[in-house]
Amino acid sequence: MLRSGTSKASRRNVLKGVGMATVGASLGASLPMGSAAQAQGAPAGAKGPKLLEMDGKAKLAVLGDKPLVAETQAELLDNNVTPTNKLFIRNNGQVPDITGDPKAWKVKIDGEVNTPMEITVGDLMTKFPAVTYQLMLECGGNGRSFFSPEARGNQWTNGGAGCPMWTGVRLADVLKAAGLKPSAVYTGAYGADPTLAGETDKPTISRGVPIAKAMEEHSLIAFKLNGQDLPLIHGAPVRLVIPGWPASVSTKWLNRIWVRDKEHDGPGMGGFSYRVPKTPIVPGSKGNDKDMAILESMPVRSVITFPADGTRLTSRKLDLRGHAWAGDFDIKTVDISIDYGVTWKPAKVDAPANKYAWQNFSASIELPTTGYYEVWAKATDSKGVTQPFQAANWNPQGYGANPINRIRLLVES
Repeated sequence: MLRSGTSKASRRNVLKGVGMATVGASLGASLPMGSAAQAQGAPAGAKGPKLLEMDGKAKLAVLGDKPLVAETQAELLDNNVTPTNKLFIRNNGQVPDITGDPKAWKVKIDGEVNTPMEITVGDLMTKFPAVTYQLMLECGGNGRSFFSPEARGNQWTNGGAGCPMWTGVRLADVLKAAGLKPSAVYTGAYGADPTLAGETDKPTISRGVPIAKAMEEHSLIAFKLNGQDLPLIHGAPVRLVIPGWPASVSTKWLNRIWVRDKEHDGPGMGGFSYRVPKTPIVPGSKGNDKDMAILESMPVRSVITFPADGTRLTSRKLDLRGHAWAGDFDIKTVDISIDYGVTWKPAKVDAPANKYAWQNFSASIELPTTGYYEVWAKATDSKGVTQPFQAANWNPQGYGANPINRIRLLVES
């Protein structure tokens, strides 16, 4: 049987050094920053981030190491399907030390079910149909660095997101096998990650979703990532993938799903955690934790992935591409501006590979002259909701910041 604990080897291998700046920051003060670009969290002359040094992972930008948090720079998100090595990392506690046969790992299903069960990964693989989807995974705090004043938490830009291929079984099929009682209204999920203090007898985080979301066909218990067994850092041997909602509900190292007769109240479900104000509050104020609503569908967002921020061009022809997504909803349009929002040009937007996959956009633009440009991208979802010009709806924990995306370019003669 698989066991979990704290992996010293994993901790030693997480960080091995400090890397160089990203492409955008490497130009430093040589490209001036207008107020729009400053909203993207890259002040002129800023030093580059610490870069991750981990076997099997790209040089992601490290936002924290206790717990490990690392985001993917925009230019590394250019692939249509996010490679495993480029997928962001967000831990809440320590990485468990998993030993033994992965197929022997057990997941308990209990609570408001007719037939409580402990099911092994091997049984999941053989007793339920496997499905594969390309699904968004996005940290609830993605975009947090765009808030002013600064909100608490890891200062994500847009890189706390990715859209790889996930293979697993539908969570709905497993819950149906356990037999949901009429009293079932919410899930509460638990993982094997020890707390930062090394405790294994209490959960590091435990979040859940309404039964309706759990029963959607794209909500998975996943055991493969991009066709390969899940890596330990991404939740092996099994994890939840609940697309379109904050990734904190996509529990890694999954070992229990507690079906509740009320809204789940585990760690990470109360106060200001993954919650946004019902009534707008003054930026920088304390806020009222009694006037907060759970963050569910993630906001509409666009990210330019090519060219990279800070690129120097030798031609006035700009071929642009990126991705856009909107939680539970589709992308209707993406518009591009090269004149600070005075005029906009529609980009070509591709259909998603399936529901909950991001949508690729592209545009070919002839820049009028040489010189300095800021290129803006603005996505609008299928409800008609668009990205704001600056991060809106400030909240103490910094959720939902999704201003229009901007990059800087210098066209040289």
